[in-house]
Amino acid sequence: MAKDNIEELQDIEKGLKRWEEEKLKRFLEKNPEREKIFQSASGIILNRLYTPLDRVGKKYVEELGFPGDYPYTRGVYPTMYRGRLWTMRQYAGFASAKETNKRFKYLIEQGQTGLSVAFDLPTQMGYDSDHPLARGEVGRVGVIIDTLKDMETLFEGIPLDKVSTSMTINAPTAIILAMYIAVAQKQGVDISKLAGTVQNDILKEYVARGTYIFPPKPSMRLVTDVIEYCTKNMPRWNPISISGYHIREAGANAVQEIAFTLANGICYVNAVLERGLDIDQFAGRLSFFFSSHNDFFEEIAKFRAARRMWAKIMRNRFKAREENSLQLRFHTQTAGSTLTAQQPENNIIRVAIQALAAILGGTQSLHTNSMDEALALPTEESVRIALRTQQIIAYESGVVNTIDPLGGSYFVETLTDKLEEQALDYIREIDEMGGMVKAIEKGYVQKEIASMAYKYQKEVERGERIIVGVNKFQTGEKPHLSLHRLDPQIEKEAIFNIKKVKEERDNKLVDSLLEKLREEAKQEKCNLMPTLIEAVKAYATLGEICQVLREVFGEFKPQTV
Repeated sequence: MAKDNIEELQDIEKGLKRWEEEKLKRFLEKNPEREKIFQSASGIILNRLYTPLDRVGKKYVEELGFPGDYPYTRGVYPTMYRGRLWTMRQYAGFASAKETNKRFKYLIEQGQTGLSVAFDLPTQMGYDSDHPLARGEVGRVGVIIDTLKDMETLFEGIPLDKVSTSMTINAPTAIILAMYIAVAQKQGVDISKLAGTVQNDILKEYVARGTYIFPPKPSMRLVTDVIEYCTKNMPRWNPISISGYHIREAGANAVQEIAFTLANGICYVNAVLERGLDIDQFAGRLSFFFSSHNDFFEEIAKFRAARRMWAKIMRNRFKAREENSLQLRFHTQTAGSTLTAQQPENNIIRVAIQALAAILGGTQSLHTNSMDEALALPTEESVRIALRTQQIIAYESGVVNTIDPLGGSYFVETLTDKLEEQALDYIREIDEMGGMVKAIEKGYVQKEIASMAYKYQKEVERGERIIVGVNKFQTGEKPHLSLHRLDPQIEKEAIFNIKKVKEERDNKLVDSLLEKLREEAKQEKCNLMPTLIEAVKAYATLGEICQVLREVFGEFKPQTV
């Protein structure tokens, strides 16, 4: 835009703003109680009106650009949803592999376009179903995966070269991925054709989620082993999903979610570069995972800010050259922490608003939570409603008919700037500490999240933040939902199955491969993925493999104050 045109626009807007201010002054003289300070969920002070004056001289005129162009504020692809809709996923996993396989096939029949696997707590923590610490948790919050036999059952009848699979697993990621590779090879699928994602984001476990096993240094080694192996052998696979979702679920606000997630990303990139890979070899397959919370416009702005920040970080800090290396592609899940056990039907509306924010923010993949998740694992009916929410937005709302429909909004663009500025302040502070691992070790990140979670909870308790059905508009009625119930026999069957596998396998071969793994784990520069694939093919259990690594690496014990 020419300088003369900008000045003309400024003059017009200044006149409009003076008129608005006079009108507001007269209104407040008559209604003084109506003047309030409005804030976003992250505490950003919101103007009562946004005009081009809030953007002129900043990025509004010169840097907004087009979708598919650096810095990708308006989207990573030039066509966005006019070219292809986001991948519709429903996070699923419960009880046995056989039961979860049925749910996967049901979801595919209902129009789901990607699988997303939830694992039970013992699997996430590296314990087999027959371990004493697994008692009472087997199959409860996800699917049981003890051996390759379980993984074979989980994907029976599902061709792995035809689906995209996302697996929410962190500490034992390398082992679970090895099992997935082994199943694909048994199906006759070339692993270079496999598409999907493993979460593999261990840093956020130390600050937000807690499913860690090993100390940070060997954990970072395993993360890097997976990224290096996938870079060289699985070009369509995302070897990490750098997750802000769990940071947000732990109580962070939108600014912290962006800042801590991207700071984790910087840490992983540095680790892979130290392994000797070139930035453009692997950066294009890094993926991200964000929450979509309740503050509709702030969430849209958050996604735009994150995209822009990552593009600048990759170009300026890491000197990436390829376009794919600069693009932040992400999966979104609606915010589980906002779901209420009171009046659970209200969760359908919450999820719809959050899903719409993710779509207007330009997500590449989306999971919508089910209305009954604050009470139990979702039923088929509630999962179907959650999936239909995405489908109605996609096919009936019209929001996909134009690219970045909110681009240029004075409010959204200004909010995007504010989020970026505040998130960059956090990243600079973390850099000064020596990076994310140092910040975690000092307890800085944990403290920031805990402080924000406490502030939010106090606002709810004081009634300053209204949660419909919880602290306002209560009915006192109990939910009238048919809830999913787990069969108590599941744990007994899992223990029987693992015993049977151990009886039928070649135990001498398993012992020799576990010993090989032990020796390689002691060698810091040795990538463990090839041996892990050998071990799981011989039906070594997840717990046996993790025990070997525990003996070599040790276990992480958080400091207590």
